[in-house]
Amino acid sequence: MVTVTTASLKKDMTFSGDLFIDNTFLLLPKTAEVNDDMIKALNTWGFENLLCEGSLSLGGDIGIEGSTDDDFSEQASKEKINLNVKKIIEDSKHSATYNNDIDRMNMVREVYNEYMNYIESVFTHFVTHKEINQNELSETVQDLVIFIKEHKRYILRINPTLDANKKNFLVLHSMRCTVVALAIGLQLHLPLSKMIDLGVTCIIHEIGMLRLPPQLYMTPKRLTANERAQVSKHTLFGYTITKDLNFPLSIQLGVLEHHENENGTGYPRHITGDKITSIAKIISVACSYEAISSPRSYKDERSTFEALLEMLQNKEKKYDDAIIKALLYTVSLYPIGTYVYLSDKKVAEVVDSTPGDPRCPYVQYLTERDEHGAQKVIQTGAKSGITVLRILTKQEQQDAMRIIAEKNKAISPAAVTAVSQTGTSQTGTDITQTEKLAQQSVKKSQTENQSVSELEEIDINTFN
Repeated sequence: MVTVTTASLKKDMTFSGDLFIDNTFLLLPKTAEVNDDMIKALNTWGFENLLCEGSLSLGGDIGIEGSTDDDFSEQASKEKINLNVKKIIEDSKHSATYNNDIDRMNMVREVYNEYMNYIESVFTHFVTHKEINQNELSETVQDLVIFIKEHKRYILRINPTLDANKKNFLVLHSMRCTVVALAIGLQLHLPLSKMIDLGVTCIIHEIGMLRLPPQLYMTPKRLTANERAQVSKHTLFGYTITKDLNFPLSIQLGVLEHHENENGTGYPRHITGDKITSIAKIISVACSYEAISSPRSYKDERSTFEALLEMLQNKEKKYDDAIIKALLYTVSLYPIGTYVYLSDKKVAEVVDSTPGDPRCPYVQYLTERDEHGAQKVIQTGAKSGITVLRILTKQEQQDAMRIIAEKNKAISPAAVTAVSQTGTSQTGTDITQTEKLAQQSVKKSQTENQSVSELEEIDINTFN
């Protein structure tokens, strides 16, 4: 058990475990809220320390723990995150293999994690102090906008895992939605001030979840109709929170309306597209795209390609067509981070979109390198004569990831340097072997036109 001081208790706090006065006397069951009467009684009785089987819960489907220390220090404050991000970038630049795609990807992943730590600190500080530093949040978002603009092809390749989601769903969801939303905003050429409002709103768009009983989202099961009705209140709670904290009206409305639909079937006010703010429309698309493609313990995992197909079909006209188009042109028809089978019978990863043509993304071969020793990247389409035939299945992608791990282990930094100097690989045998494995991993029995057939009912030209 951990010790919790009475002085640290505040109204509406909840804990992830039972709270005891001593080893036997139960004071507060887990997830029940602390109230003023209880705090007053404890002070009257003279109990200074309590025992807890868990720790402070942030509520909602978060799975992370907060601090009960009144002298809470914001370890991921603007100053600290700036220093950490700058150090990560500078260390990468001084690396002998900085131009290596693997090192660049690792650097972006580290920065991504720093921003997630910051988001976690925002939630934790709000739970313990009922406040959010708006200036700090806006400045942090401004830096994130610049980082995404410079590293879009890398940051969009970061996808969550089921294990990670179990640890801190709300933080992961908020971070991934923010990245997608800001990437869409860049595609729409929004001014910086609007981008900052969009990013701030997206980071805190689910903050109303913190007002809900934690057990609603801690369960790995599907929610009942009654539970879903309770969860739907989080948009109103979030609006109240942002209003009480004096956030700008555009941010308040974005939090309130991010579950509204163009056809009026959303919540909480059931308004139609002409009344929904642009920030809420972007977050709605980003949020849905993230939710469809993220693994959950209670539903089958779906790929980003499948998520994009569903968004493009837009069967019930829930989403703004202009925002869907921006998403398409941001991630490409075969979303960045997707593994694909090409017409030259090679396996590659989609690493960037082609401006003006979402059907022909840039892809990076798993095993081939260019004359400089870097992993070979080409633009699919008429220029190269190479096209995407289909995406890999989940099993094939796992095989591809294994191949990448084997290749990375086989190719040392010294070998990469040698390739860049001589134009020849010192690990050609390993590369040839993994290339064969890559080709074998593609099930020849499957139709090579799988992806094309799935797209037949979608006229991509309508988005041009």
